[in-house]
Amino acid sequence: MIEMYTEQLAGIEVLHAVPAGKKESQLPVVFFYHGFTSSKLVYSYFAVALAQSGMRVIMPDAQQHGARFDGDESARLYQFWSILKSNIDEFSQLQQVLSERYPVDEQRIAVGGASMGGMTALGIMARYPQVRCVACLMGSGYFMSLGKNLFPPQALDLESLNKLADYDISHQLEKVGNRPLLLWHGEQDDVVPATETWRLENALIEKGLDKHMLCLREAGVKHRITPTALEATSRFFSEHL
Repeated sequence: MIEMYTEQLAGIEVLHAVPAGKKESQLPVVFFYHGFTSSKLVYSYFAVALAQSGMRVIMPDAQQHGARFDGDESARLYQFWSILKSNIDEFSQLQQVLSERYPVDEQRIAVGGASMGGMTALGIMARYPQVRCVACLMGSGYFMSLGKNLFPPQALDLESLNKLADYDISHQLEKVGNRPLLLWHGEQDDVVPATETWRLENALIEKGLDKHMLCLREAGVKHRITPTALEATSRFFSEHL
């Protein structure tokens, strides 16, 4: 049994899931981020699975998504990189407010996400050392090179992509290789190339930073989450939190 709530944290609407009767208990926390043009509700099955595994789950809506969407789909398409950056920047405030409102074990905080959410998770991992472990599903942390092909920035968003240079993992691999990291990708992904995950896997191996990394591939899978990916994510967080 689990309980799920919708509430505001730091002015951001989040989905909050916990094991039944445990909302005021000290629990390991997973912040989980959704994909582009999606929402926390669409990805709520992760909240269900992780709460069933004994965790407190916080799923925020990204800017211009879910409860924060103003309805302008055309404008949103040109804001991918600014939305990604805001996800990463908002994390510390979300964590702070959560800790002020509920009993949180500061040593048992994790982050996960899929697609844009996976990119968010890697960006947070590199930026916030207090995060204990991270799961990146069909994402990438190579923002600058990926920006040339995935949602290429228009003039209005180019500045946002450039501001992500400091967040790019290419120059800070040690910050994503020093803690447990789950990478998962469908081999036939038609949105975020699976080679982005193999690139990170190989880079960590080459630098001897793969001790804490688990990289999983799923044959024949395009840009979607599978039951295998969901199960692997739940198992990963259960083992490392």
